[in-house]
Amino acid sequence: MSSIGPVWDGCFCLQCIREKEVGVVEDLGQFKRLIGEGPSFICWPLQSVVGRLSLRVQQLDVLCETKTKDNVFVQVGVAVQYKVVTESAYDAWYRLTSPTSQIQAYVFDVIRSTVPRLELDQAFESKDDIAHAVLEQLQNVMKDYGYSIVNTLVTDLAPDSKVKASMNEINAARRLKEAASHQAEADKVRQVKNAEAEAEARYLSGLGVARQRKAIVQGLQASVSEFSEEVGGAKPKDVMDILLLSQYFDTLSQVGANSLILEHDPATVASLQQQVGVSFMKSADTGNTKDFFSEKF
Repeated sequence: MSSIGPVWDGCFCLQCIREKEVGVVEDLGQFKRLIGEGPSFICWPLQSVVGRLSLRVQQLDVLCETKTKDNVFVQVGVAVQYKVVTESAYDAWYRLTSPTSQIQAYVFDVIRSTVPRLELDQAFESKDDIAHAVLEQLQNVMKDYGYSIVNTLVTDLAPDSKVKASMNEINAARRLKEAASHQAEADKVRQVKNAEAEAEARYLSGLGVARQRKAIVQGLQASVSEFSEEVGGAKPKDVMDILLLSQYFDTLSQVGANSLILEHDPATVASLQQQVGVSFMKSADTGNTKDFFSEKF
């Protein structure tokens, strides 16, 4: 795209003012009048256009360093949007040499009187309040110089890099603490559930063992009763001796399958038979044969 070159501003008596601008005309060094957009005629060389003021909104970025109430130095970035008031263009041209320097000075004043009353966290939370304080101060002052403050924005609030790092570490530690708390709570629930499951399993296991023993006792009772009825002259003691001997040899065979060597004494069987027989007979005399089997098995 080719450049169309500079815009023609006028020549001698004919002067051209651009859109959204206002021209200041002086007559031999004395203010004469303001001229608006478009062509205007002046009495040249007695009169001349000494300056042009833009009526568009302009922005001034100000970076101010200050410290907070908790002695943390921060860089505060403020964007000031301002424009020239058409009716007060005379004041804007003649009363201020450098409007940007004036605005910057007032921004520094407001920032350095507002932020030191706040702690760092409060400063981050009060960015809108800081911007409003700057706007209010500038509007009250700059209107006397022909300028209107459109808006002010706090665009940045940056503490030192070490402070940032420490804040991140504090936040990370807080998150880790919360995570550890949740993990501990989860472990607690897991352990409680495991304990409840183990208790339920042991209860069911004990219930199964009790039923197993009950079935064994009932089976032995049935075996003793049937053997006594079918074999004449057989006593319950004889039947118990046979059953105990059978159980003893079954135990020996199971132990031998595991390659274990145990000392075997035949007198042990006789002694066991005698003890069980005596107990059985005592139980039979009292009519508590069922309780006997429950105690032994």
